[in-house]
Amino acid sequence: MTASLRRALEEARESGEVLESLSFDHADAEDLDLSELAFRQVSFHACHFTGCDLSGVAFYECDLSGCQFAECRFPVSYWKSCRLTGCKADGGDFRRSRFKDCSLQDCVLRYTNFTGSVWERCTLASCNLTESTLAECRISKTAFQSVDLTGAELFRTPFKGTDLSSCTLDRVSLSETCAELRGAKLHAGQAAVVARILGIEIVP
Repeated sequence: MTASLRRALEEARESGEVLESLSFDHADAEDLDLSELAFRQVSFHACHFTGCDLSGVAFYECDLSGCQFAECRFPVSYWKSCRLTGCKADGGDFRRSRFKDCSLQDCVLRYTNFTGSVWERCTLASCNLTESTLAECRISKTAFQSVDLTGAELFRTPFKGTDLSSCTLDRVSLSETCAELRGAKLHAGQAAVVARILGIEIVP
């Protein structure tokens, strides 16, 4: 981990103050306790975090690009007006996290647990959420553009009013009635996927 990032985190932990208007480039952090810290207008570029605890962390107007999070935990984290581009957090724990006015572009979030999370006025574009868990989430005015949801668990997450027509929905897990997709916008091929879940045979 670079000295500048270590020093900034240690000072924030000791003082309880918000880390603000800082920039970190190619920094490494391993097995750190970052829980309950707050970051405002902080930029992270190509940083690597391994085994870090970010429980309850808060990000305000932060920019994360090309960052990797391996075996990191983000439960009950808060994200406001943040931009994540080309980031990777496979297997991350984001349970009960809240995202407001955020943009996620080209992010890889496979096998990630978003159970009970809240998404308000966000945009997810060209992201990979294969085998992720999006159960019991609240989604409001959030755009999904070319998102890969193959094998994702969507149980008890209503997508009413959400346009999923550009997304991949193969092998998603839904309730028996597929109520999660009621009121969502789908294309014809996706409707066939839902029909198969309901046990309806589509005849060409």
